[in-house]
Amino acid sequence: MRTSIATVCLSGTLEEKLRAAARAGFDGVEIFEQDLVVSPDSPEAIAKLAGELGISLDLYQPFRDLEGVEEAQFQKNLKRAETKFQLMARLGIDTILLCSNVGTATISDDGVVVEQLRRLGDLADSYGVNVAYEALAWGRFVSEYDHAWDLVKAADHPRIGTCLDSFHILSRNTDLSRIAEIPGEKIFFLQLADAPALTMDVLSWSRHHRVFPGEGAWDLSDFLTRIAATGYAGPVSLEVFNDSFRQSDTNRTAVDGLRSLRWLEASIADTPGKAAESQQSAGSAGPGSALDLQPLPEVEEPRGINYVELSTDDLGTLTRQMHQLGFQFIGYHRSKPHVQLWLRGQARIIVSEVTEEAGTTSAPVNGTFLRGIGFEVTDSQSAMDRAALLHAEEVPRDQAHDDEVLRGVFAPDGSEVFFHQFDAATPAWIKEFGHDHDEQVSHIDHVNLAQPSNHYDEAVLFYTSLLALHAQSSQDVPSPSGLVRSQVMSSTDGSVRMPLNVSPQPNAEAVAGRGIGSVVEAYPEHVAVACEDIFQAAATALSRGLDFLPVPQNYYEDLDSRFDLDLEFLQRLQENHVLYDWDEHGEFLHFYTSTIGSVFFEMIERRGDYLGFGAPDAPVRLAAQHRKNSQRGA
Repeated sequence: MRTSIATVCLSGTLEEKLRAAARAGFDGVEIFEQDLVVSPDSPEAIAKLAGELGISLDLYQPFRDLEGVEEAQFQKNLKRAETKFQLMARLGIDTILLCSNVGTATISDDGVVVEQLRRLGDLADSYGVNVAYEALAWGRFVSEYDHAWDLVKAADHPRIGTCLDSFHILSRNTDLSRIAEIPGEKIFFLQLADAPALTMDVLSWSRHHRVFPGEGAWDLSDFLTRIAATGYAGPVSLEVFNDSFRQSDTNRTAVDGLRSLRWLEASIADTPGKAAESQQSAGSAGPGSALDLQPLPEVEEPRGINYVELSTDDLGTLTRQMHQLGFQFIGYHRSKPHVQLWLRGQARIIVSEVTEEAGTTSAPVNGTFLRGIGFEVTDSQSAMDRAALLHAEEVPRDQAHDDEVLRGVFAPDGSEVFFHQFDAATPAWIKEFGHDHDEQVSHIDHVNLAQPSNHYDEAVLFYTSLLALHAQSSQDVPSPSGLVRSQVMSSTDGSVRMPLNVSPQPNAEAVAGRGIGSVVEAYPEHVAVACEDIFQAAATALSRGLDFLPVPQNYYEDLDSRFDLDLEFLQRLQENHVLYDWDEHGEFLHFYTSTIGSVFFEMIERRGDYLGFGAPDAPVRLAAQHRKNSQRGA
């Protein structure tokens, strides 16, 4: 499948955008007119640079407000079009995007539009240009793709085709069945964008909130399958207007974009029914007319969390808290004296002390932070191969000759994701810390990750495409600093749960050094550990002097009003700093520790089939953490 990206998706100059697209691995780009207008380089120089980079210039866009106008105005529009055709010749581009008229159209007459499209086609033919007519969702008289196709079909000109744009089609909930009527050779260009489910005017939605495929709420697999079935064989391009993308690192956004296309491509190629249907239908259009859909190595959802690794420059404080929670120190790594293993049943925490002598990172590190997660997968080699094809960067890892070979990649937030071959027995790497046994029935229930706001959508795609996790509906949680956006990534059976949170006001004092020297917002993350008896866990923690996150009296009074709880049980909750939630499936009991650096722990007990995370209690936790931070600052 040939891939392309519109320069409007990326930050930087036109030249920087071309280099980033080529470096990421795109086959071509769409030139957005404004990027060329502000460039000091000539069209010939841009064409030369693209050739040197090995990428094609696939489309020039946009050309606006042509059709549905009086004859005098149309003559002026043709003159304007001719100057663009001449410019395209200098760039070496043979296709232009024509948007349906939104500003100057005064004639709502399909016959007039058809005749004007045909005359534009005659002019375009003299310059060897193809015109891809696109229905903008807010077009004055033409706003639906099927209407645009009817006009193109009626014009019946070899130089006039249509452009299908997923945003303009899906944002209007247009019936997709008529896509099958369009011959692939009359689809002159294809543009893809995803979007979150928002209720707002479509123009603002389009200009500010588009995202890459897999980062929004739409079924683009179905959309692309329908396009493939027409026999379309041109570029599959990204056109994403997003405020965050245009402020982010150019190279990183380009990689994220290509990852989204490869994941989308594989979602069709990996599904035999879809692939066969699209290839069979496309095959009828003639040799070479079908999209060349390539699969990725198949991966199943992870079976669980093998371990969590924490890095710290305050080893004593962190390990004291873990001891208070009932974790048992197992030992030091045999070849890495700065690395420890702590166990509580099947909950495994690796603690790496960050010191100058340890040499664990080339960047300065302050505080305690979540360094990485090990996931249990059915085929670690396939998982790593898939990650590499999705352009994830491998984590360099020092290991002795007799250490287990572990491989992983950097997540968008700079943390590390490792793939461990699933084994019902004790993981092989544990022997590198010695051997012990813990009778407690405990495991890591979920890991709550903080995400930099400008890479939040990238993180959703990363965990979806690499680990086959599913994004649940997002929600906003109130805190003293504003709303915290939260979205859970999970496996189908719930064995892996990862809420992704975006803080409302990023702390300027970021934690540096995670992963490859990236900057991570210092917003608290936490590890939630499941236990059989929350009150026993709390009693152990109290006896060992744990600094619980305080819960106000008002919370328990409100709890009493919301639930019909036994007074003795309510008192027991309060005495042990335990919070409570209930739904029709079961109960959820939990308590929090104070924060060390940017990490805290949560101990939980699930009763029945409760699957949530105690969302009603999150504002209590956020307010308590805010108070403690304020007191610390004072």
